[in-house]
Amino acid sequence: MSDLFNALNEIKSEMGINPDYMREKISKAIFAVCKNTYGIEPIIEFDSESGELIVKVSKIVSKKVEDEMIQISLEDAIKISSDAKLGDSIIAPVDTKQFGRIAAQTVRNVVRQGLRDGERELITKKLMCYEKEVVSAQIVRIDRSNGLVRLKIGESETSLPKHDVEYVGIGNREEGDFIKVYVVRIETYGSMPVPIVSRSCPELVSKLFESEIPEINQGIVSIKSVAREAGMRTKIAIYSNNPDVDPVGACIGDKGNRINSIVDELDGEKIDIIRYSDIAENYISAAISPAKVLDIQVDKESSNMQNECSVTVPDNQLSLAIGIKGQNVRLASRLTGWKINLRPESGYYGE
Repeated sequence: MSDLFNALNEIKSEMGINPDYMREKISKAIFAVCKNTYGIEPIIEFDSESGELIVKVSKIVSKKVEDEMIQISLEDAIKISSDAKLGDSIIAPVDTKQFGRIAAQTVRNVVRQGLRDGERELITKKLMCYEKEVVSAQIVRIDRSNGLVRLKIGESETSLPKHDVEYVGIGNREEGDFIKVYVVRIETYGSMPVPIVSRSCPELVSKLFESEIPEINQGIVSIKSVAREAGMRTKIAIYSNNPDVDPVGACIGDKGNRINSIVDELDGEKIDIIRYSDIAENYISAAISPAKVLDIQVDKESSNMQNECSVTVPDNQLSLAIGIKGQNVRLASRLTGWKINLRPESGYYGE
């Protein structure tokens, strides 16, 4: 084992596993082998200069050595301690080559398991840095017939959820291309950590805004709420903490360059940027856009748990306020936390 240190350093450079971690594993394995096989508790040391593994045990100085693991001759004992005499106990090194086949195999198995455990721990630590963040994932396999998309994040592989593929898709991207995904959490399958990712969650939009809009990243502009129907439309409410900074203009960017980069990443998903207000009527009115709001009546006597209001819009904009299959008013309601009842300016029939 004289080249053990070199091997451990190679493990560190190639796999990133700390040599101290493997030294601890090896020490525990040798200790267990000596105790279980020979009934002795060894002292294990690593010589940093020679790179040797040194195993020492307590031996009895004997006239006749019958078991070299627990006995030592007087001649050899004197080389270690000049005043040694028969019957003394003395700490002496053990040649690891003396270990039997079973003992050696046990140590090798522990080393292999230690390497696997170390690699798994290293991968887990790396993946934990990605949790609750947006990362670039490489597409390694696309099976459009089964709706399967395999992704690679660092050294780990995962799958895009089928409902994400169905509702969001991957656009025109091919195998080898990169897409942005939100790492929801890290789970363990078998013995290896696996990142659980999403492209349909509202958090993906929030994180894309944080990465693309410096004012949000710096805390000048805040994201108050996000409502999303993935693949179709998102409404995002923003607020400026600096009166001199226009939050909507900051998110749109020069000639729309900032918002366009986010829309492109989401494969053309429509994004409505809403100016947040502490005044409920103003906030709801902005959330209903692009429809024009004529009047808002807050229902203060509503018995429902959710706040409720009635919003009046021009007759010719009622369908615009509702949106396709009710999408616009549904997203506005989610964004603001208010139940929104729409009515045309002329009133309902019989009203």
